[in-house]
Amino acid sequence: MHPLDRPIWASLTTHHASLSEGNALARRFARDVNLFASTCDETPAAVAALAVLVKPEESVFLLQVPKIVIPPGLVEVKAAKGVQMVTTRSMMFEATHDIVTLKDEDAPEMLALATLTEPGPFLARTHAMGTFLGIRIDGRLVAMAGERMRFPGYTEVSGVCTHPEFRGRGLARRLSAAVVAGIEARGDQAFLHAWKTNHSAISLYEGLGFKVRTEVNVAVLRRDGLVAQ
Repeated sequence: MHPLDRPIWASLTTHHASLSEGNALARRFARDVNLFASTCDETPAAVAALAVLVKPEESVFLLQVPKIVIPPGLVEVKAAKGVQMVTTRSMMFEATHDIVTLKDEDAPEMLALATLTEPGPFLARTHAMGTFLGIRIDGRLVAMAGERMRFPGYTEVSGVCTHPEFRGRGLARRLSAAVVAGIEARGDQAFLHAWKTNHSAISLYEGLGFKVRTEVNVAVLRRDGLVAQ
């Protein structure tokens, strides 16, 4: 199986191992970093190991090409299809002074922007997963894009969002191109995910040189109730 078929697992066991918890069967990101989790495969032992990582009233996100198996004790609260896209050509990008690298002190504004625009799971330390770039207008952070999953040879573009008051100016496109250029500069291939039904986003990324590689399964799993004493 190609690492891109199970990108969360590939990331949790390589570049982001220090930001995760679990074992050789199942892992998840630290609770303040992200909500993603994964098993190494769909064997009963691996599926059971994932269930152990989810506390009562917690949810985790799964994203992979193989069919998702729901562990005993967890319930599926959302299931959808997405697409995985990869770059097909080198990114043309011209650096401009208004694109800045975001730092730890920018984290509260990054979280606020992501909470408003919902580009995907984004928590207090999601920015620690990779480089994030942003654009400020009159001191306000109005758009950003960054890196999420990363493993040898590949880095995911994610967290792409623009404040509603500043949409239509091409900010997301410029930031996405800048992030991809940075990924390519270190020798990785960029990839990303979009909902299968989000045709406008898919069209935007196709214009940037991405193509659909495969469909992916996405699920949100939750453990309800209390753990027996």
